[in-house]
Amino acid sequence: MLKLFEPSGYTALSADEKSEICNGCGSKGLGWLVPNTIYGLNITDCCNIHDYMYSQGATLKDKEYADRIFLNNLVRVIDSGSKLLRWLRRRRALKMHWAVDKFGEAAFWDKQ
Repeated sequence: MLKLFEPSGYTALSADEKSEICNGCGSKGLGWLVPNTIYGLNITDCCNIHDYMYSQGATLKDKEYADRIFLNNLVRVIDSGSKLLRWLRRRRALKMHWAVDKFGEAAFWDKQ
C-alpha cells in the first residue's frame, strides 16, 4: 500500500476541515488551471497535504519544507504507478515542484 508523508495534524482533520483548507492542485480561484492528475495518475492527496502544510507554516523554512514534501509525495505516487509513463510523470512533477518553489510564496503567505 502506498504511504505518503502526512503530518499528524493533517490525518486528524475531519472531512469538513479538510475541505476548508485543501482544494487539490492549484491555488484557490485558479485551481481549475492545474489538473489533479499527471498523465492520468491522481495526485490530489499530494496537493492536499501541501495545502495543509502551507496553512500551518509560519516561516520561509516551513514553505521550503512543504515544497520538498510535495515533491517527495509526488515521486512516491509516481513510483507506485505504471513504469511506462514514469519518466514523463517525474518530469512533470519536477516542473510542478519548480512552480510551487518559485511562485508559491503568495499562496503560502496568504494562508497566514
